[in-house]
Amino acid sequence: MHLAPAQRFNAEFLPRIIARIHALSHGTLQTEVRPADRPHLPACLRVSAAARTGGGRYAHPLDITLSWDGYEVERLFEAGGESRFAAYLEALPAKLDAWQDARQLDLNTRTQADPAVLIGGLDFEHLLR
Repeated sequence: MHLAPAQRFNAEFLPRIIARIHALSHGTLQTEVRPADRPHLPACLRVSAAARTGGGRYAHPLDITLSWDGYEVERLFEAGGESRFAAYLEALPAKLDAWQDARQLDLNTRTQADPAVLIGGLDFEHLLR
């Protein structure tokens, strides 16, 4: 049986993103895979955590949903896709850091300005350090 790119992403790549987030956060962030609205799209990933005791920079506990662009997911299964994804995982700390000010998130205190944040249309490009 040949799986569609979105299904393959969900089975092969999404667990690696989850593992990386758990490792980076030392287990303080919870993740939940949420099915996409349509079967040909990749699943979304909800990343959440209770705010640290004593509060934080923002009013709401962390509740972020990540979603990836379907075309970018398809590109992972082309030549060079695996190395692109490996570089993406390596750069994930820098990506998470870059989102903080832009999206009013504070990963250290596990708080955010809005009740829920969607970071959508993600690709697998990486930031240079």
